[in-house]
This record gives sequence, C-alpha cells and structure tokens, in this order.
Amino acid sequence: MKKIRVLIADDHTIVRQGLKVLLEMENDIEVVAQAQTGTEAVDLTLKHHPSIAILDISMPDLNGLQAAGKILKNDPHQKIIFLTMYENEEFIKHAVDLDIAGYVVKQTASSELLFAIREIEKGGAYLSPSIAKTVLILSRNKINTNELTLREREVLELIVGGKSNKEISEVLCISIKTVEKHRQGVMDKLNIHDVVGLTKYAVSKGII
Repeated sequence: MKKIRVLIADDHTIVRQGLKVLLEMENDIEVVAQAQTGTEAVDLTLKHHPSIAILDISMPDLNGLQAAGKILKNDPHQKIIFLTMYENEEFIKHAVDLDIAGYVVKQTASSELLFAIREIEKGGAYLSPSIAKTVLILSRNKINTNELTLREREVLELIVGGKSNKEISEVLCISIKTVEKHRQGVMDKLNIHDVVGLTKYAVSKGII
C-alpha cells in the first residue's frame, strides 16, 4: 500500500514528536521529514516533496504563511495544511489567498487531523468547523479596496519586526525597490506613516 508521505513543521519539539507518533500509528501514513523553522520547512518540503506538508503558522525565520508562499511559488501543486492555535481572521484570509488545502486548529487536531490528511490526499480540502464559519463570513463580506495584499501584509510584519528594507528583500526574495514600493503602499492604504503606528495596527489586527 502506497503511504501518504507527510512533513511536519513546528518550532516546538514536543508538538512535532507528538504528531509523529499520532500519524505513524496509522498504516497508511509516514512522516518523511520534520522542520522547526519556516526556512527549514521550505527547504525540506522542496527536497522531499511530501504528499502533504503540515505547517504551524508561528515559526522562527519565516512564519507558516510566508513559508507556504515560498513553497507554492516553487511547487504550485504542493498540498499544505496549517495546524495552528490561531483562529484569527487575518491569518485565515492569508490562508484563503494562498488557496491552502487545509486549516486545522490544534485544539481539535487529535480528532480532525487524520481525517483532514486523508481527505486532502484524495483531492479534497478540510477546514476545522470554526475556521469554515469564518471563511463563510468572509465570503459574504464585500472586499475592502483598502485591504492590504498578501505581500503587503508580509512586508508589514517584517517592518514591525524591525527588519530593514535590505533584510526584507532578502527574506521575501524581492528587490529593495519593490520593498520600498510595498512599504509605501502599506503606509498609504492605512494612512499610517511611522513604525510605532504600524506596530499598533499589526497588533490590533492579530498580524503579529
């Protein structure tokens, strides 16, 4: 029987080990790699090409959203599940923008993750009920023309994280000129023109 090959990315060793035990108790699943940072998640996913990559959203170097963006840029067909404690609307918007196959909250992972993996392997998708409800609400709302794009949100997160334009360009693999354009776009859309103000906004929206 061909097994479902899974990669686990989470910065907590106990979580990774627990997930590995949970998954490998199943005859049809094997864990092919583990990562503890976003950068490792990108490198190992592109190296091993797992059936499904399970990514935590909160990780060092690159968060799960940024890692997923890089992975999908290189391999648009890679299936990804976000496994996280965050049910924040901003994160869910990001996931929807990335067309992620699954979003499972950690609180219900023991009962939902195996089903999600098998459903996604068959070509389907899976959202935890609480996430599905938020997605439905978002789909009913009109798109705000002042809403930040995914790239602008990434730039905002790195700005409030203290990164310089040069550092942001290296993390996101874009030119410094493009970073400056996105930085100005963020400030213009939000009408906030200082880092302190941007930080307060990011905190209030759950972006950091």
